[in-house]
Amino acid sequence: MPEAPIQAIEAWFARHAWTPFDFQRNVWNAYLNGGSGLVHAATGTGKTYAAWLGPLMEWMGEQPDPATWIKRRPPLRVLWITPLRALAADTAEALALPLRELGLPWSLESRTGDTTATVRNRQRQRLPTALVTTPESLSLFLTRADAADLFGDLRAVIVDEWHELLASKRGVQTELALARLRHWRPDLRVWGLSATLGNLDTALSTLLGTATPGQIIRGVVPKVLKVAAIIPPSIERFPWAGHLGTTLLPQVLAVIEGGRSALIFTNTRSQTEIWYQAILNARPEWAGEIALHHGSLDRKVRDWVETALRNGQLRCVVSTSSLDLGVDFSPVDTVLQIGCPKSVARLLQRAGRSGHSPGLESRIICVPTHDFELIEVAAIRRVILAGAIESRIPFECPLDVLVQHLVTIALGGGFEADALYAEIRTTNAFRDLQPDEWTWSLDFVTRGGDALQNYPEYKRVVIQNGRYVVLDREVARFHRLSIGTITSDAALKVQYLKGRSLGTIEESFIARLRQGDHFVFAGKILEFVRVRDMTAWVRKATGRSRLVPRWYGGRLPLSSELAAAVRAELERAREGIFESIEMQAVRPILELQMKWSAIPAQNELLIERVKTREGHHLFIYPFEGRLVHEGLAALFAYRLARHRPISFTMAMSDYGFELLSPDAPPLEEALAAGLLEPVNLVEDIAASLNATEMARRQFREIARIAGLVFQGYPGQHKTTKQVQASSGLLYDVFARYDSGNKLLAQASREVLERQLERSRLGRTLERLAASHVRILNVPRPTPFAFP
Repeated sequence: MPEAPIQAIEAWFARHAWTPFDFQRNVWNAYLNGGSGLVHAATGTGKTYAAWLGPLMEWMGEQPDPATWIKRRPPLRVLWITPLRALAADTAEALALPLRELGLPWSLESRTGDTTATVRNRQRQRLPTALVTTPESLSLFLTRADAADLFGDLRAVIVDEWHELLASKRGVQTELALARLRHWRPDLRVWGLSATLGNLDTALSTLLGTATPGQIIRGVVPKVLKVAAIIPPSIERFPWAGHLGTTLLPQVLAVIEGGRSALIFTNTRSQTEIWYQAILNARPEWAGEIALHHGSLDRKVRDWVETALRNGQLRCVVSTSSLDLGVDFSPVDTVLQIGCPKSVARLLQRAGRSGHSPGLESRIICVPTHDFELIEVAAIRRVILAGAIESRIPFECPLDVLVQHLVTIALGGGFEADALYAEIRTTNAFRDLQPDEWTWSLDFVTRGGDALQNYPEYKRVVIQNGRYVVLDREVARFHRLSIGTITSDAALKVQYLKGRSLGTIEESFIARLRQGDHFVFAGKILEFVRVRDMTAWVRKATGRSRLVPRWYGGRLPLSSELAAAVRAELERAREGIFESIEMQAVRPILELQMKWSAIPAQNELLIERVKTREGHHLFIYPFEGRLVHEGLAALFAYRLARHRPISFTMAMSDYGFELLSPDAPPLEEALAAGLLEPVNLVEDIAASLNATEMARRQFREIARIAGLVFQGYPGQHKTTKQVQASSGLLYDVFARYDSGNKLLAQASREVLERQLERSRLGRTLERLAASHVRILNVPRPTPFAFP
């Protein structure tokens, strides 16, 4: 390797008054030596240029005479995969800087769902030297008959924000696409960029598959992070649940006024809308200096907000996770988090939006929505100091994604069954794919399986001279329109009667509105007029409205790491140790809890019994997070009712759950009979919850990904009701006539593992079974019980 390229890069760094970090040099050297791997470093410490400059050095070494550069526009050499379309433009801008300033003749473009028709047409003829794209757009390229030629000169694939893709079906889609690229280019180098991730070895093996060795390179630059909380001026005796934290608006305004530019993160889109309105109502003179950002807003609105924030034009932006990733907003010096982020990784990711440069301090201020969240802030700070970050568990063998991929490859020139089987088993997701699962998948795309074999539209792939190919043009068209694994409720466009589009709202919210109703969206008060052509037509309204859209998926449970830290924090409080300012603030509540009941030790399970006019209450406190408690509440209710017929009303929080019944439940009898035992867990979950109905709902997503349900043409999407009816009918048909259908089994498995967190629930039961059960009869609901 000539020294000139490295010297040129070092000189380029020096012109910007930068010095390369050792980990960046390590990545460059590993790449130039033919290696693949995973770069794990804090947000804002230089991961992008660690991955990007190696391919540039390689090309400069191959073309040592700059006089010839202008004549040589190289074909596609680098593929940069980003999880969000919103990151594509910002990433391309960062990648373009060294190309421009070093004078390299590389072409650089992006290809996402936002790419214009003109650029798409140009890319059909020739791809740029470097392409920034998404997993979905990459899969679309694989449907082209000339796909192998398109990627014939590909040297490197960089997967940005790999931690964000890892534990999703989009990650599996990426794994399969990478296996196809490696099939064509065995010497392909693949690098993942990641922050805030615990299980690095798993992340590496999932990215590279079973056949490619690689290495983990860690950023060595420590990122200074300060985690603080706004302490309420007065602590309520009984902390409510479900509040939005707006009582602390004056303190939040003071923080915003004390800095240059602030990002305010919330956990839900509806909370974003509410906080934006609250700030604007309190400071109307800030109109034009504050903005709103979430995934349902129109693309043009989001682009404007991102540009204005980057240029330092905005005093603050209220956002959801839509600004979590990647984008560099250097002017931002303060991040506020409304409510606890519920996981260490999420807090680190969001904190990294401030001080987004090497060596700068990142600062995040948590705004509690109820007093107990101060305990979570204290706990999360301890976890960060201990260096513990949550792991992300990848999907294993999702056959709906495999079925979609089979049609993709059959469309992109076809495949031979044995060769593709071997290729797919090089991925981590399908390393254990069994022959019967493979045979079933092939049969499903060629025949539709036993139940659908008489319907021609489900015979998507045909066998021609030993190769599996797609010949039907309608099948090809439908498939290209349906590629991807992102599923959500049907969304309606929100548009002024005379004017621009504002974004999208889920159909379930619009269905509740009547003509003339006012609601808040995109930071504006709107009057609902009518729905027509999948569009909710609105006009501007005046006054105020409390009606805010709610989006599915807003319930964020405590991670297992943070839940354990909360239990440890309570253990210290039980011993009279209140070290942090947050724990000092909640000390009066916890001391009242000790006076009226108890704070459980880490090896105890606290159960409170109280009788009120409503009936008999059991308050049970595992401190394991909302989703686990949802499963435990149903499980305990079922196991208690086996001893005596009884009905329960259930409620749960991140700290515990309540069972309310008209008669006293047989608690001691059930404990003696194994109430806390993990034995027969799967069977009891299935009996305690309507697991069949939950699997039926989960099957809707699976059917969409597997290509069994067509969502409709762009601008003509089917309604949620139509899609549910189609997937529900298919579920019933399979259950009745094709009980061995592997997509049914997948739906049940995903409900147990992904929705009910069966593995974590089982571990929780094992912990509780080994704990000392402390049952206290209390005269009134305690501070723990009150939420």
